[in-house]
This record gives sequence, C-alpha cells and structure tokens, in this order.
Amino acid sequence: MLKKMRKKLKQEKGFTLVELLAVIAILGIILAIAIPTIGNIISNSENEAKEANVNLILNAARLADAAGEFSGDSMTVEELKEGGYLDSVPEVPGTDGDYSTGEVKKESNGKFSYSGPGESE
Repeated sequence: MLKKMRKKLKQEKGFTLVELLAVIAILGIILAIAIPTIGNIISNSENEAKEANVNLILNAARLADAAGEFSGDSMTVEELKEGGYLDSVPEVPGTDGDYSTGEVKKESNGKFSYSGPGESE
C-alpha cells in the first residue's frame, strides 16, 4: 500500500518551486520596466494639456485684442472669461487649481505671453 501511495505522488503534475520563482522574477522585471514608462506617459500628457490650455488662453487674448477689448498691456484669464472669450477657466492638469489667476501680457512687438499657473517649467 505504501508503494502505491509513493507511486501516485510521483505521478502528480505541477510546478516546482524553481519554476514558480522564475515566473515571479520575470513578472518583476516586466513591472520594473512598465511602471516608469507609464509614469512618463502620464507626465507627458499633462504637459501637453498644459501647453494646449495656455494656447487656448493666448488665442482668447488675441480675439479680445482684435475686438479692441484688450485692456492696457495685460489682462487676466478671469477677465477673458468675463468678456466672453473663454467659455470657462480650464483646470491645470495634475493639480487642484485652475488658470483664473493667470495673466496675459501684450508685448511691444504685438506678441502675447502668458504667466501664471500651468506655464511651462
């Protein structure tokens, strides 16, 4: 009877400890590569969204200037919204804030520049 049990145990199929450790090590290597890559993708998309929002604000300032409503040499984002040149003040990606405290300046050469939350670092 004991011989039959030993024979039956030897016939059992399964993974060895070494095989399981090899699989875990491979998964660890894949995760070590994938996690930083995903972090970079998120960071890049936040930066691209910030750039798009700043361009939106600058285009709104150009519209206000073309309509003769750009007051003085600078205008806040909130003033652009109140003037109807922005539907809403966009949120800064990756933060809890928005662009409402930002300011658009008109340079002497006619170009516009933005300063405030979300500007390029």
